[in-house]
Amino acid sequence: MSMVSIQPTTPQGASAAAPEQPKDPFAGMTLLSAEGQAPRAKAAVEITKNALKRIRMAMAKEGVSPEQGGLRLGVMGGGCSGLSYSIRFDSQPRERDRVFVFGEGVETPGDPTDGKPVRVFVDPKSFLYLAGMVLDFEETLMRQGFNFINPNSTKSCGCGSSFTA
Repeated sequence: MSMVSIQPTTPQGASAAAPEQPKDPFAGMTLLSAEGQAPRAKAAVEITKNALKRIRMAMAKEGVSPEQGGLRLGVMGGGCSGLSYSIRFDSQPRERDRVFVFGEGVETPGDPTDGKPVRVFVDPKSFLYLAGMVLDFEETLMRQGFNFINPNSTKSCGCGSSFTA
């Protein structure tokens, strides 16, 4: 009885294909770090330039003052994966909120605020789940809205509005 071994071959002079590198989830995005925060800091949240533009437009439309008010990001129990994201405007930060300031001097096309910075408020409990996340605004033929890119999420639902940490 004879044994035959089968080995993969590559053409002469060619090397085997390198393992595929993981895809960068932030490719093509312009990330903005909050004032006083290092880029990609784990103890912060970041937004994209697209998100900055949409936050400014929505704040102007809703009459929210950039000097006093801001965008509140949060997490609450519920949703198909256990936790769901919350996003709304607030007239001022709460006592224990972390306040992140974005966009000082960054101009965005169609900006009704003349480049004023925006503030993002995150309560301490929500920050446990949101630290290190990036808020993006996505606009495609199929979907339009804010997108949470969260490294703390271990599993999320199909719509992306709820997650498990």
